[in-house]
Amino acid sequence: MPITSFEGKTAFVTGGASGIGLGIAKVLIERGAQVVLADLRQDHIDDALAEFAEGGRSNAVSALQLDVTSREKYREAAGRMQDEFGGIDILVNNAGVGLEGPILKATYADYDFGFGVNVGGVINGFVEFLPQMLAHGRGGHIVSTASLAAEVVMPSHMAIYAASKAAVCHYCESVKAELSAHDIGVSILLPGPVKSRIHETQQNRPEHLREGSGYEESEAKLGRRIVGDNWMEPEDAGRLVADGILANQTYIVTHGFYKDAMRARATAVLDATPDKKEEAPDFGQFRDE
Repeated sequence: MPITSFEGKTAFVTGGASGIGLGIAKVLIERGAQVVLADLRQDHIDDALAEFAEGGRSNAVSALQLDVTSREKYREAAGRMQDEFGGIDILVNNAGVGLEGPILKATYADYDFGFGVNVGGVINGFVEFLPQMLAHGRGGHIVSTASLAAEVVMPSHMAIYAASKAAVCHYCESVKAELSAHDIGVSILLPGPVKSRIHETQQNRPEHLREGSGYEESEAKLGRRIVGDNWMEPEDAGRLVADGILANQTYIVTHGFYKDAMRARATAVLDATPDKKEEAPDFGQFRDE
């Protein structure tokens, strides 16, 4: 069945120990869910669990350290969720890296890091958790964090980030109808500026992808970024996500400041499209053996 209440549901939130992920986790717990925080950073996990303990909510949350790019570790995590909870009901593919830097200095290490986390982490979540969500027959919901950067033409120093987030958006759009037939909802979170620790990109980059990177200087500068006081609070984003899950909302958008740029991009594509409406092509049939 689609998610109509969070009571008795188990949610697995990647990048769940800080920023948007933690904001989502807090709201889901407030509304009755059991939440598992999956995060690369043990220091973030320790901080988050301490905060829940102070609020007397330790019984509703647990955590595990996870590199979402590791298929082996992800498979182990999914197995634990099956053993401990009988499978999860809600998957929040939130882990991501805010990769920025001069495109002319980008190397394979930078592309592999950006796409490995932002796209690979989402795909690994689908591959490892969909089978158990289908098997337990309770239905469920999958939320994946993209970005408003996926929907507009971004400057070149954001190209890797924007392209990886656009891939997440298009993938989720494509699978929604198929999963709906199995009572699994799909939502895409398209956030603007939300208070988070995504600027700590350099600290989250694995050693083997630091060597040869062209973004070392850019990431060091990004790590000094001061989060604006007027940025959205993570819990506010979390409430939008929780409401979006219950409504099976495809797009969950936090800010409206890119609306004109989004419209301009869509208009440019439409303007370049021929007016002649040909019959939809047949993309091929399979021959019977």
